[in-house]
Amino acid sequence: MYSFSASITYYYYSPPALISCLSSLSSSSNDYINIINNKKPNKPIRLIHPSRFLVPFFSTSNLPSILGNGKVKHTSKMSAVLTEDDVQETDTGKDLENMAILQTDPDLESFKDHFKYRMKKYTDQKELFEKHEGGLAEFSKGYLKFGFNRQEGSIVYREWAPAALEAQLVGDFNGWDGSNHKMEKDQFGVWSIKIPDSGGSPAIPHNSKVKFRFKHGKGWVDRIPAWIKYATQDATRFAASYDGVYWDPPLTERYEFKYPRPPKPKAPRIYEAHVGMSCSEPRVSSYREFADEVLPRIKENNYNTVQLMAIMEHSYYASFGYHVTNFFAVSSRSGTPEDLKYLIDKAHSLGLRVLMDVVHSHASNNVDDGLNGFDIGQSSQESYFHSGDRGYHKLWDSKLFNYANWEVLRFLLSNLRWWLEEYKFDGFRFDGVTSMLYHHHGINMAFTGNYNQYFSEATDVDAVVYMMLAIYLIHDILPDATVIAEDVSGMPGLCRPVSEGGIGYDYRLAMGIPDKWIDYLKNKKDEEWSMKEISSSLTNRRYTEKCISYAESHDQSIVGDKTFAHYLMDKEMYSGMSCLTDASPVIARGIALHKMIHFITMALGGEGYLNFMGNEFGHPEWIDFPREGNGWSYEKCRRQWNLVDTDHLRYKFMNAFDRAMNKLDEKFSFLTSTKQIVSSADDKDKVIVFERGDLVFVFNFHPAKTYGGYKVGCDLPGKYKVALDSDAWEFGGPGRVSHDTEHFTSPEGIPGVAETNFNNRPNSFKVLSPPRTCVVYYRVDENEEENNESTVTNTAALNDLMKKGDIDKAEDNDGLLSEVRKDNLKAGEMLTS
Repeated sequence: MYSFSASITYYYYSPPALISCLSSLSSSSNDYINIINNKKPNKPIRLIHPSRFLVPFFSTSNLPSILGNGKVKHTSKMSAVLTEDDVQETDTGKDLENMAILQTDPDLESFKDHFKYRMKKYTDQKELFEKHEGGLAEFSKGYLKFGFNRQEGSIVYREWAPAALEAQLVGDFNGWDGSNHKMEKDQFGVWSIKIPDSGGSPAIPHNSKVKFRFKHGKGWVDRIPAWIKYATQDATRFAASYDGVYWDPPLTERYEFKYPRPPKPKAPRIYEAHVGMSCSEPRVSSYREFADEVLPRIKENNYNTVQLMAIMEHSYYASFGYHVTNFFAVSSRSGTPEDLKYLIDKAHSLGLRVLMDVVHSHASNNVDDGLNGFDIGQSSQESYFHSGDRGYHKLWDSKLFNYANWEVLRFLLSNLRWWLEEYKFDGFRFDGVTSMLYHHHGINMAFTGNYNQYFSEATDVDAVVYMMLAIYLIHDILPDATVIAEDVSGMPGLCRPVSEGGIGYDYRLAMGIPDKWIDYLKNKKDEEWSMKEISSSLTNRRYTEKCISYAESHDQSIVGDKTFAHYLMDKEMYSGMSCLTDASPVIARGIALHKMIHFITMALGGEGYLNFMGNEFGHPEWIDFPREGNGWSYEKCRRQWNLVDTDHLRYKFMNAFDRAMNKLDEKFSFLTSTKQIVSSADDKDKVIVFERGDLVFVFNFHPAKTYGGYKVGCDLPGKYKVALDSDAWEFGGPGRVSHDTEHFTSPEGIPGVAETNFNNRPNSFKVLSPPRTCVVYYRVDENEEENNESTVTNTAALNDLMKKGDIDKAEDNDGLLSEVRKDNLKAGEMLTS
């Protein structure tokens, strides 16, 4: 837990003070303004809208007209009108005063008012959903109302476009002439049309193109429906815009899920993957190819979760899927919605859970085929996005959502339910959370851990409340869902439950870890590596908030950077990876450190682990999507599986070790253990010793020194043996550590007096530690060992009879066969447990 503390001044305001302040506001005013009043009223005024509560700060982005009696009425005729009298007051004061998050981290007490404010907004928003929409659950089923739906022998299409003056539905079905398919607008800005079936068949054929045509001040424009479920591009035209596609396959063509969701793992071991670049050939791969060819590799390497990138439709392939154009549509480059369902069902059949990389932090700036096409200069209340500078991310060249808007909340919350229920995803990794959390989006910010950076006018409370609603909804739909935040700021409470006052994520990505490794690989000689700094960086995370650690994800491999394997071995990867010749010093060092970096990151860096596709076997080079700058080449936008599949190449060693370290967690569940103790980080020896669970890890980063009889501390007394050894032959090492050696502990100092112990550990044992190796030791269970010895003895006796040809005698020896069966049963039970 961070040890920083700070204080914040919290002001209330009365209507006169508010009105006098508003008169001086301009369009360039900050979003949140402190309004200081010398006298605190009995209660703060509340500016109320179905989608916005403003206490104690006022937002100029939703500027209402202030009435003399302190009630408010929104200037937009399409916005719902509520006054202070319309909302029931609820007695949540006691809960707000005693939020559990403040007990977990007492330093947050100084910011209690901030937590009370955002929690009040959250609970009030849920109450409004209950009052006006039948609750959050019903509100999040927007796709049953908006977009295209079948209803009473007709197709009903609805679109929220309050700024449109006229609207039509056009497509292949009417020859793109909408004169006979004009739409009607209700008081909330929702356009609709009902098209009866023709001749017993839907008037709009399945898999035919459609668009929403509407008129505004500058004429008519065609846009892809916002809730479209599939969109395609004309492959014969270069850089062609996408078209919306009406997707409603007949029952015989719909994919039916066959397998249940796998149970939630104790700790996620995540394989991050991009379907499009997952084949060996320089082209776009398909969902079905990934399912049949890549998923078995993931399973074989003992991962339990797949995280899929670039699933939501995005017109620009090189955006890595992060400039989303159509939020309810699967990326058509890799196949159809039914193909994606096949992939997810295949993963479930293998016991793999599937997470989706969801992008709700921003949207593509595209007008012709993106959500931005509905933005025609109207106010923020009539748009999916904020207006002006607040609605534009200058580094990403993308649009920013207005999370206070009622219809935006409906759109985004329904989007989450859609992917969970229609496609059976098992959770999400939320992209760009730092950008959502703050009005500055993290741009040019160096987060130091000072709590004032997290709880101030810079915090986008609307976005925070949206995330609280979203994660509550996800876990309500699927209690075992896994939800991960990509946040670099370290926001306190991000991964604490909403019920405690947190934002609710299950895990955050430990994004500082790869940055530290890159710094070492780029800028430090091996002799300069600091064991204390490495161990500190890996363990620097908030108490009670879980992290997913990773050495390198897709971010570390994109053009302009390189994979860790390429950093370590560079050009020698092209000529020195054959097992038919001795490894050069560069290759030997590279493979050794590749294994060590990834393993210590997994073992010490968090409560879950992530690896990007191909990095498990040291994929060379970098990722570069086809673009004008590379001649639209797919050469660097693929995975060279042939490298790991070729038996005489050394890539197989890194892959085998990746498989083994995942298997180690599967067997010992060390990632879920809260027992994590670094007993030694010796910069002179270049050795890190730590315990995770009851395993003892010894990492020797020294480039040359072998330590014989190296003393390591541990908690429990007994006998220890090797559980995993990066130096073993099967992992490309010379096999210097004996796996048969038994290491017996010796007591250290006075029991219970840590300062008298060895490195504050009550016991120790001695090991052989070769340079650039990591070895894990497990404590031998005496009962288990006795059972194993019994199994070996009985089986050996039976085999001896068989070898001597005494087959009849062996078959007649029911007692011996019975003992072997019992021993095997016991062994199976222990393995299961």
